[in-house]
Amino acid sequence: MAQTHYEITYIIKPDISEDDKKALIDRFDQILKDNSAQVLDSKDWQKRRFAYEINGYNEGVYHVVNVNAENQSAINEFDRLAKIEENILRHMIIKRED
Repeated sequence: MAQTHYEITYIIKPDISEDDKKALIDRFDQILKDNSAQVLDSKDWQKRRFAYEINGYNEGVYHVVNVNAENQSAINEFDRLAKIEENILRHMIIKRED
């Protein structure tokens, strides 16, 4: 089965500590790996100000992950857990046509 390339962008609350942010990123990267996805890169993009307030915040840290996956299970699990993680304000998953 052919691998599909995904780009995942999520916004982390700006007021969590660096250690907590690193633990959050490591945990979500591991969720993808545990569900048979290959994490190509995972890096902070930048802290940006929002156009409108999200959950009481005016800015957040954008984090971008590029992933190859053979099936939807890793993406679905990431999506499910990101929706209930209190330190992730928003997330977006894009299927790339490379």
